[in-house]
Amino acid sequence: MKGILGRKAGMTQVFTKDGKLIPVTVVEVEPNVVMQVKTVEKDGYNAIQLGVFDKKEKNASRPEMGNAKKANTSPKRFLKEIRDVETSYNVGDKLSADLFAVGDVVDVTGTTKGHGFEGVIKRHGQSRGPMGHGSHYHRRPGSMGTMLYMRVVKGKNLPGHMGVETVTIQNLEIVEVNAAENYILVSGNIPGPKGSLVLVRSAVKNSRKADAKDVLVYDAVEVPAEEVNEVVEEVEETTEEVETEVTTDEKSE
Repeated sequence: MKGILGRKAGMTQVFTKDGKLIPVTVVEVEPNVVMQVKTVEKDGYNAIQLGVFDKKEKNASRPEMGNAKKANTSPKRFLKEIRDVETSYNVGDKLSADLFAVGDVVDVTGTTKGHGFEGVIKRHGQSRGPMGHGSHYHRRPGSMGTMLYMRVVKGKNLPGHMGVETVTIQNLEIVEVNAAENYILVSGNIPGPKGSLVLVRSAVKNSRKADAKDVLVYDAVEVPAEEVNEVVEEVEETTEEVETEVTTDEKSE
């Protein structure tokens, strides 16, 4: 098991060399610091605690400051434990985006968007009633159940708070890893709004082999200033000629 914390930056798309389009989510991955290492002898289980994104020291508690000093870093805003890691780590080690490789299958956990108090149509996808012809049933929940129980059965789909739930999307694929710019591309969509914290870790239920996609990479090419000026001059000359022709046609009319 391996994992890393990051931020959802948004979605885009990439193309493979055989012409296939893959929708991907960009996950910004700043270096994660190992804040604690837990062992069976001391804590009863094996795990590492990762910290990411600095916060002010005045907002940190004394235990947080103590752990940060042991790791030789600043206090972190987000902390997360990952159990049964594959390799051994020491306090203060840093994990970056290259922890994963292209083709790895991962599970991504995040917090869904909050929608506030919503009705049954938006919250549960129910259908509305007739809007005309004397109908008084439009967007209400409908029947509360049979007469036998004489109460509302537990689990009944009713209006209420929607969103802000911890959701895991399983068996997504790592399409690209860029350690230089601190991001990874994950196939498909992941839960949460832009800028939200996500946990990317090895897939638990995966049984397929890694299948790395051959993605097209576009390299930036520097164009000499002389060539740019020549193109600009040609465009300006063409624009002047078109304007002259339009003016001549208007006068002739």
